[in-house]
Amino acid sequence: MQVPDFLQPRPNTPVEVRAPTAPALPLVCDSPHSGTAYPADFGHVVPLTLLRRGEDTHVHRLWQEAPAYGATLIAATFPRTYIDPNRSEADIDPAMLAGDWPEPLMPGEKTRQGLGLVWARISKDGVATPLYDRRLTVAEVQGRIANYWRPYHAALQQAIDASVQRFGALWHLNLHSMPSDVYRRLGRTDAPPLADFVLGDRDGTTCAPEFLHLIGDSLRSFGYSVAINEPYKGVELIGRIGQPHLCRHSLQIEIRRPIYMDEDTREPNAGFAPLRAHLDQLMGVVATYVRQAMPRR
Repeated sequence: MQVPDFLQPRPNTPVEVRAPTAPALPLVCDSPHSGTAYPADFGHVVPLTLLRRGEDTHVHRLWQEAPAYGATLIAATFPRTYIDPNRSEADIDPAMLAGDWPEPLMPGEKTRQGLGLVWARISKDGVATPLYDRRLTVAEVQGRIANYWRPYHAALQQAIDASVQRFGALWHLNLHSMPSDVYRRLGRTDAPPLADFVLGDRDGTTCAPEFLHLIGDSLRSFGYSVAINEPYKGVELIGRIGQPHLCRHSLQIEIRRPIYMDEDTREPNAGFAPLRAHLDQLMGVVATYVRQAMPRR
C-alpha cells in the first residue's frame, strides 16, 4: 500500500518553527509529539496503524493560529515512538541496547513503562505490544539523538532564549493530546472519568497559579471539563523550562483525543473545527495576559 506523503520520512526537517506574525510576545508553544514523518530506518515490527497510536496527531494544527497572537510555534515532524523529545537524553533502557552506552544512563519512570527516550512498546486497550524484535545498536540510537532529538531541543531553546533575552520573561505552552484509554494504560481501575483537558504544572512548580487558572477557567467557559495534574503532571520539557521565580512559566496542556479526531483512523472528526476555534480564543486570552504580565523594560 502506498504510504501517504504526510507519513513519509523528512530527515532534513526534523522540526518546524513558525515565527510570530503579530508583534512578538515572550510566548512559546511547542508540540513535541504530533510528528507523522516516519524515518526509513525505524525498523519497527508493529503495524503502522498501531504505531500511530503514539502520535498526538494534528495537535500542531489545532494551535496553528498561535503565531497570529505573537507566539512562536514549534513542532516536531518525526514521531515520538522513534525518539521522544519530551524525555531526557539519558532516559534509556540499557536492556534495549545491543552494546554498552558510552555515558551513564538514567532510566526513569517512563522508561520503566516502555515509554522512554526510545519507546519499547505501544499500547491499545490496555494491551502492550513490543515495537522491536531486536536490540537497537548504540550507533542508531545516537543517530536518532543527533539528527532528531537535539535539533528539536536546539530550536526550542533558541526560542526560549530569545524571549528571555528580549523580554526578561517567558510563558511556555507544551501542547499534547491524550488517548481515551489512558487509565487502562496506567493500570488504574479506580480512576475518575478522563477530563477533556488536563493541565500539568508538576504540582505547582512550573508556572504561576494564576496562569494555570486563567487557562483552566477559559476552557471551562467554553464547556470543557478540566483536570489539574491528573493523570498527567508534565515531564521533561516543562520540568526543565518552568522556573516561576525567574518569571519563566511553563504549562502542559493535554486534550482528550476523541474531542477532535477518530482514534483509529487518526482523521479529524466533527469536533476539530469547533475546538480549533476555541483554542484561537484561548490564545487571545493568553496573549492579553502575557502582554499585561511581562516586565516593563
